[in-house]
Amino acid sequence: MTDLLTYPDVVQFAVPVFIAAILIELLWIIFKGKGGRYETRDAVTSLIMGAGNVASGIVLGFLAWGFFMVLWRITPLDLGTAWWVVALCFVLDDLRYYWVHRFGHRIRWVWASHVNHHSSQHYNLTTALRQTWTGTFTFMMVVRAPLILLGFHPAMVLFVGGLNLIYQFWIHTEAIGKMPRWFEAVMNTPSHHRVHHGRNARYLDCNYAGVFIVWDKLFGTFVPEQVEERPDYGLVHNLGTFNPIRVAFHEWVGMFRDMAQPGLRLRDRLMYAIAPPGWSHDGSRQTSDGIKRSHLQRHPEDRGTPGFE
Repeated sequence: MTDLLTYPDVVQFAVPVFIAAILIELLWIIFKGKGGRYETRDAVTSLIMGAGNVASGIVLGFLAWGFFMVLWRITPLDLGTAWWVVALCFVLDDLRYYWVHRFGHRIRWVWASHVNHHSSQHYNLTTALRQTWTGTFTFMMVVRAPLILLGFHPAMVLFVGGLNLIYQFWIHTEAIGKMPRWFEAVMNTPSHHRVHHGRNARYLDCNYAGVFIVWDKLFGTFVPEQVEERPDYGLVHNLGTFNPIRVAFHEWVGMFRDMAQPGLRLRDRLMYAIAPPGWSHDGSRQTSDGIKRSHLQRHPEDRGTPGFE
């Protein structure tokens, strides 16, 4: 088995392309007067969150890498480094991403890390850089364990994960409407991902795909963008701040505050960590499912339409 396999840091190489694309999108919006909107403080917050994500990866990345290498040394399988192995790893890692992303919306502990990516009320290419500082503490690294145990080298798994992240950058834009129908059918696109960032009741908790939208169609979480209902970006309860420290940690603080309430049963304290965001022991809040039910009570005509099946 080859322990000393290396791949290039593709995300680092892509940074100049990210910057150039942001400038092009900004100029397009300024001169065309359409395709989204930039707010200076919001964009700066997103850039700071992106830099913090890189810094946290440098400081804490050894934990995931050490875990992966332990798995690599105990697995008897080694699929090698042929091109088709890398391609297969890319597809399977995208399936892994789908489930981690879905967990990130349905388990509050994971949402506490992921929520910052949804905290912008704008949707442009800087939003793609609004990444978590606390991903290591969700322990979602364990979802990559099956790939390594199946014989994909940890360096390859991280390499294809970087490619996945690069792909997702360009879909954070309103400057692109719809792609060709065949592309929309298979791949994640700006249209599909705009829906994912919407806080409309119709659009909550759907379109978790990274690269291939087929996972959402396979697992019943796909909702198409509706011409008559533009996504309203942000959180169900927006933060109202551009402070990156609060953006990064507010949900962790809120979750632990809920868990520490006096008089709760142990089960209730645990549920505040593992139940969907919005769960409360006394029913005083609403999860996304509850928000959808409330919407249908007010608008029964929407029942059976996309997002309310």
